[in-house]
Amino acid sequence: MELRHLRYFIAVVEEGSLLTAAQRRLNTSQPSLSRQIRDLESEVGVQLLERQARGVALTPAGRVFLDHARLALLQVEAATDGARRTAQPQRPVLSMGFLVGLEVMWLPHLLRILREEAPEVEVTLSTQSSPELALALMRGRLDVAFLRPEKDSAGLVYKMLAKEPLIAVLPADHRLASRKKIRPQDLAREIYVSSARTSPVLQAVIEDYASRVGIALKPKYEGENISSAMSLVASTGGISLVPLYAQNMLAPNVVARALDGGTPTVDLALGYNQANSSPLLRRLLSRADELIANVQNQSIIRYVEAQ
Repeated sequence: MELRHLRYFIAVVEEGSLLTAAQRRLNTSQPSLSRQIRDLESEVGVQLLERQARGVALTPAGRVFLDHARLALLQVEAATDGARRTAQPQRPVLSMGFLVGLEVMWLPHLLRILREEAPEVEVTLSTQSSPELALALMRGRLDVAFLRPEKDSAGLVYKMLAKEPLIAVLPADHRLASRKKIRPQDLAREIYVSSARTSPVLQAVIEDYASRVGIALKPKYEGENISSAMSLVASTGGISLVPLYAQNMLAPNVVARALDGGTPTVDLALGYNQANSSPLLRRLLSRADELIANVQNQSIIRYVEAQ
């Protein structure tokens, strides 16, 4: 008995016809397929199929044999896959997550370190909100993420990367765009667009700033994320508060300005699950300080006046 006999038998059963199986599935002739099935039945010693006017049907013995035949082929496939994986081990994979826009700053330097540590590594990327990234880390769907230190994140460890100043973004033709700094009282009189709908950490920082300078910031519009908030700024003529890195995402019709009255900051961290035992993750974490220094020294970030 050969594996092809099992494949032919299964194809005939699934198609319900020797002719159909021969033409659609097996690229052979019906007489040749009939001979292969007879050889199989001879080898097994019992009739497996009943020839009928409209095709074929399984005998009771054939129904039992079908289950075992399918299992046998699955075991052969599993054995083949296992042998191939052993001979050609899969490339190591590192799954990374970013807040939207952060990958522009951090990914080039991160990839350089990864190429030095593990040239064969396969990197997967995703961009989500900070709470979504924290949840993905907790569930083991990500190895590492660039996010805010979320409160409800059991089992996660955060390595502080930076304290990002908040800046104001507003339309380029806004009456306040000619100023170097935006005063708190100016913010209170403008249409406010929230950029923190899905970021409780950022929202808390903005609320603390508003309380400290004595203003109320009630959003008339809420962006799903920083990118959508800046689109709302351009379309509504409003002002939004965003972390400094968002300057890399500015559209031509939107500008960034520093805040007056003591610049608030929001924490950015490298998060990972302490239960993650990946050696590659540990090597990456051992070079986190180097990564931070490289990003701080880069020229891609166009800083605004912060004081």
